[in-house]
Amino acid sequence: MSSSDYLFYQFLAASFATLFGACVGSFLNVCIYRIPRDESVIAPRSHCPHCNTLIPWYLNIPVLSWLCLRGRCATCKGPISFRYTLVELLTSMLFLAVFMQWAVPNALHMTPITDPLIIPIYWLFLSGLVLGTFVDFEHFIIPDSVTIGGMVVGPLLSALVPALHGQTVWWQGLRCSVTGLAVGFGLLYAVGWLGTRAFKKEAMGFGDVKLLGAIGAFLGWKAVLFTIFASSLLGSVAGLLLIAFGGVKMQSRIPFGPYISMGATVWLFWGEKILALYIGLMRP
Repeated sequence: MSSSDYLFYQFLAASFATLFGACVGSFLNVCIYRIPRDESVIAPRSHCPHCNTLIPWYLNIPVLSWLCLRGRCATCKGPISFRYTLVELLTSMLFLAVFMQWAVPNALHMTPITDPLIIPIYWLFLSGLVLGTFVDFEHFIIPDSVTIGGMVVGPLLSALVPALHGQTVWWQGLRCSVTGLAVGFGLLYAVGWLGTRAFKKEAMGFGDVKLLGAIGAFLGWKAVLFTIFASSLLGSVAGLLLIAFGGVKMQSRIPFGPYISMGATVWLFWGEKILALYIGLMRP
């Protein structure tokens, strides 16, 4: 295969990853709206939240439809939140980033990735984080389908694809996953329990505890420790900025799940490099 043919096929694959991510983001929008309201994500079809008119397929194309309609319903002209397009764009970019990191660099160096199934598993993992993040922002809850679902599916997929944890044997992948789950769930549960005892009120939502358990099940115990540190830093900075600019008051409730998700995403793409850099700086 010539280099031009190879680049063409890589471009097609990257385009598919981007478009597929946008389509998944469109479905995540349905889940974000309906799951907190205990509605089915299967039926009825997508409809306008103002007039309940069913949206035809040609007006339900990710990103493009919102732009062409200028953020308004084609029937009643009611406003459609930019959040829908944001979720579609974010998911498509995450899917592309996973493809670029785990397929393209290895292919360019002519060395196959450890296991191609890593890519769709990471797509599934990041989709769960996007779903949990936007539901938490709006409703201050993280769906059990993300947290408990992640704690169940993570070990199963780790046994199926032990390369998720850098292993080659199924039971080793399962062991790493269960260890990460236990560390994530147990460590944050202990932090929440101590905070509740110290401040005489709930210091940590149980959804956050389950979310970190799910992250540990997919990424392992080192990811848990990094995520706790990174999410605490990100949450503190965001909280201070919101307070400084008048967005919230000192005692206002701020969802922590989105910062846990951001910390886990940072680990997924750059965590090992950041950890290696930190260890290098700490050595004499």
